[in-house]
Amino acid sequence: MSKRYAILGATGAVGQEFLRILESRKTPIAQLKLLASPRSAGVKMAFRGEQLTVEPVSAESFKNVDIGLFSAGASVSKTWAPIAVEAGSRVIDNSSAFRMDAGVPLVIPEVNPQAIGRAPVIANPNCSTIIMNMVVWPLHKLRRVSRIVVSTYQAASGAGWQAMQELEHHTRDLLDGKPVTPTVLPHRLAFNLFCHNTAIGPDGYNVEETKMVLETRKIFSEPNLMITATCVRVPVLRAHSESINLTFEQTVDEDWVRETLSKAPGVQVVDDRAKNYFPMPMDASGGDDCLVGRIRRDISQPDGRGIELFVSGDQLRKGAALNAVQIAELLN
Repeated sequence: MSKRYAILGATGAVGQEFLRILESRKTPIAQLKLLASPRSAGVKMAFRGEQLTVEPVSAESFKNVDIGLFSAGASVSKTWAPIAVEAGSRVIDNSSAFRMDAGVPLVIPEVNPQAIGRAPVIANPNCSTIIMNMVVWPLHKLRRVSRIVVSTYQAASGAGWQAMQELEHHTRDLLDGKPVTPTVLPHRLAFNLFCHNTAIGPDGYNVEETKMVLETRKIFSEPNLMITATCVRVPVLRAHSESINLTFEQTVDEDWVRETLSKAPGVQVVDDRAKNYFPMPMDASGGDDCLVGRIRRDISQPDGRGIELFVSGDQLRKGAALNAVQIAELLN
């Protein structure tokens, strides 16, 4: 059944990805509104052979809208989600605004679609959380994982188009021998890497790391699951990568892990030791699957309960827009 959609934050990186994904998946749409701040109003955006005009978001915007896809930041979501719900819309929010609210389901369709229910607001998890759990969950549901240690290698795309442009410009300037000064990111990203550009809490963890811990526990319904994370911004334009170390409650072997992940929806095994070919962001960019490889036993756990993995996934697609569209397609 076709539904009436609105995209809030349509001109942003994720908003543009919404349009591409809705078009490529041929999602049934009876009506589509593109919404943004007043400064973006009037912009024309192509969709299914038409030019749609971006409208400034207002209290009237969500009348006769069934589903609102939000990707305009937490403060914007907190302002407009209640208004959209009051108008009769169901909101799928890509920001951090509602993720940890007890009454708001936090959903990865391949993991916990049953959590959606009739909730008026459904939260999209953090991109790093989604990419990690696309490969952890298929294993965890069969043989419980007791501990996760993850290190992320997060692309500039996670900080938006301006950060991607800054990385491109700074790379060219440095190769030309010109000085550079970062204005979008806190440090120079070209030929460099640094701790994820979110605030450091009193425990020494940055916000991104804390999100991965708390969100995974909520999605898995495992409030005591042991998780630790180190999140780093790296000079890659698009697609995040993650090194994941798992400890299981029982002995597991590489063949079982490889076979299980080869059958997991939204996951593609890329694990060619002979050619030393494993997941890379350049291969994950623009794709819908999360690529997983470097599947090997953790030799520091001689009891056979440890497994190492490496995953790459497109932060703008499965890490954001695609996951939200998949949720929308589940709403009845």
